[in-house]
Amino acid sequence: MLKQFFIICSGADTELLKACSSGEQNKYAGIGATVFFTAVMAFIASSYALYTVFDNLYTAIFFGLIWGLLIFNLDRYIVSTIKKTGNVIDELIQATPRIILAVIIAVVISKPLELKIFEKEINQVLLEQKNELTLANKQQIAEQFNPSIETANKKIAALNKQIETKEAEVNTLYDVYISEAEGTAGTKLLGKGPVYKEKREKHDALLAELEALKQENKAKILAAETEIANLKRNYETQVVNTQPIIKSFDGLMARVNALGELPWLPSFFIFLLFLAIETSPIFAKLLSPKGAYDFKLEDQE
Repeated sequence: MLKQFFIICSGADTELLKACSSGEQNKYAGIGATVFFTAVMAFIASSYALYTVFDNLYTAIFFGLIWGLLIFNLDRYIVSTIKKTGNVIDELIQATPRIILAVIIAVVISKPLELKIFEKEINQVLLEQKNELTLANKQQIAEQFNPSIETANKKIAALNKQIETKEAEVNTLYDVYISEAEGTAGTKLLGKGPVYKEKREKHDALLAELEALKQENKAKILAAETEIANLKRNYETQVVNTQPIIKSFDGLMARVNALGELPWLPSFFIFLLFLAIETSPIFAKLLSPKGAYDFKLEDQE
């Protein structure tokens, strides 16, 4: 039963093979088994690849099954259309397009399995890439807010500078009228005379201006600090909102690119393995001598 199933998988004419020897039947059963298990590997590989895309097991299995059947049909067609003519050059010419197609299929099958085999190493590469993207994303977002924050900080510094300048003027006038009262400067007359009173009035007027300036600038500084706090809050909000996009940066294309960052030799050997599996039915048919089945098929045609 199993032998008959594999013969069907090989694409051979079952009625003709029944009249052939057991060895001839086993040859085509082996070819059919290779075709079948290649399709199974294609189903597994495509299901995993599609799972990384859809994140849904049933969807991945459904489309993986369709892909596996497609590969099975292609392989069966490739093997069944190679005719044994007894001329090596003619057989190579007719097999060349089928070998090229087999190479393409081997690449398609091997790549998703490479992603699964090197999953831990790929995750490490993706983690490093995500960290770089996170830093770059924060820097890009910061570039949107930093000019406004810097402008607000400069405004606060200018307002504080105004207060400091006014305080310095007030302190200078205070020293002047105290020196006048003590007789150490100005008229150098001890006591609180008319000059002292004049200088004291200037000081008091400037002190009143200082207090008014402090109240006015305090309100402006508070508004600037509120603006800075809002800008920083908006910056943090944008960072948080964009982080899920970076966290989800592990799709099929990202994993394939991450695989490309790893050493090429292990992936190349896995590709060679699947290439050998995929092309083995073709070469088995090319290398085998023209058998009873081939003669019967030629006579029938």
